[in-house]
Amino acid sequence: MKRIKQRDTVFSPENEPYLGIKSIEWFDRIIIWTLEGNEAVATWTRNHEGSLTRLQHAACQIIPQGISIALSIREMIRQAYLFSALILIRSLMERAAIISYLDLNPDTLSLWEDGWRRGERPDLAQMLSSMSDRSQQEAQLVCSAHNHIVHGDPIGSYQNIIRLQDGSIGYSSGKMIDNHQLCDYIAMEAQCYLVVLTSRMCRIFPNVHIPEMPKNNMK
Repeated sequence: MKRIKQRDTVFSPENEPYLGIKSIEWFDRIIIWTLEGNEAVATWTRNHEGSLTRLQHAACQIIPQGISIALSIREMIRQAYLFSALILIRSLMERAAIISYLDLNPDTLSLWEDGWRRGERPDLAQMLSSMSDRSQQEAQLVCSAHNHIVHGDPIGSYQNIIRLQDGSIGYSSGKMIDNHQLCDYIAMEAQCYLVVLTSRMCRIFPNVHIPEMPKNNMK
């Protein structure tokens, strides 16, 4: 891994600081797979706009939002704004949870169509537990961890700690170019929720040919 000079203020795919990390390479492959699937769905929905189901209408809004957020996370990683990328994970997770919940519980589509109002919609932990084998308690722990980061409380502040040149500890207000562990965590979590979004895309649009998920044969 080459050492990045601090004067490099805008990184490109050729010199980004976390280039070569396996989780980043896999995240990129998942992004390509997702974009290919989304392009196929977009073409199909334009040709069948008048016959889309209610769930398909919701998916046409929710899934592209999630993809856009995932792409933003990837660019934040490229530019070494890891804390900003970490904040966006919750928004990506929420889109994956919402479309999964609507798919599994079509009777709640009316809540979505009526504005998905707080107090009427299920909470995020409930949606997360329904889309995986996580228990409600485990799902709540995941939500709590991301809530700390998003809401700016003292627990969340641990995620942007950096070591200063004199060896002391500080809080990053910009790029974090040498926290490979945090980068790996963000890339792994982001790609998991992107896989969920794309898998739901396949289920909700069964008449669209979406390429199979790439095999993870990276060593």
